Amino acid sequence: MHPSSRDAASSVSPEEIARFGALADKWWDPSGPMRPLHAMNELRISWACRHFPLRGRASRRVRVLDIGCGAGLASEALARAGHDVLGLDASPNGIAAARTHLENHPLPDGSGPLTYRVGSAEELVAENARFDAVVALEIIEHVTDPKRFMHMLADLAEPGGIVIVSTMNRTLKSLAIGKIGAEYLLRLLPVGTHEWRKFITPAELGRYGRSAGLSIQAIAGMVPSLTGWKESRNLDVNYIAAFRKS
Repeated sequence: MHPSSRDAASSVSPEEIARFGALADKWWDPSGPMRPLHAMNELRISWACRHFPLRGRASRRVRVLDIGCGAGLASEALARAGHDVLGLDASPNGIAAARTHLENHPLPDGSGPLTYRVGSAEELVAENARFDAVVALEIIEHVTDPKRFMHMLADLAEPGGIVIVSTMNRTLKSLAIGKIGAEYLLRLLPVGTHEWRKFITPAELGRYGRSAGLSIQAIAGMVPSLTGWKESRNLDVNYIAAFRKS
């Protein structure tokens, strides 16, 4: 049964859409409120691309859905890596900023095609859309029902496709660093960006994935260092996981 128009906007609350939409014009400022995403973006994208389903393919170009793309920080990087990318976000302001940035900063030769759309995961599921890879970076901790959201990500992946999720672990360390430190002490993020109780442990994410028919293929921590963000075995705060749809 297809979701109603009311259900189609339910994966992210209107408050979250408004909160991030208000930041759209500052999204591409590496010193602005999205600077943590700028700092970790190279690691997120390189890790995701390493786990895309390339085996047995004649082309290394993968059709990717970047869900909750905001103003396109990850979408552009995925396209520059040569992939065919659809950036999806429920915020019209975010998509407008993404389109403006793409128009003002054209992708280099060799990039894959990149398009943007205002909408929700539910709408794409209702349209029977399918992708080789579905990427949800720093979004699942903002949705209203993360288990249901994982099921939608699985629905949007082709059989044998890959789902990439990055998020924050719910630990005392993430409370101290990712919430109190980042928002109140260092002011790296606007106050209210995160709700610590909505952070998701790797065990919870794994259960949500298995219930959706996804098997975990790899998981890694992401930690800042003096030379940039690095992959780590430490999952205490930020982590990223790759799932395969059977």
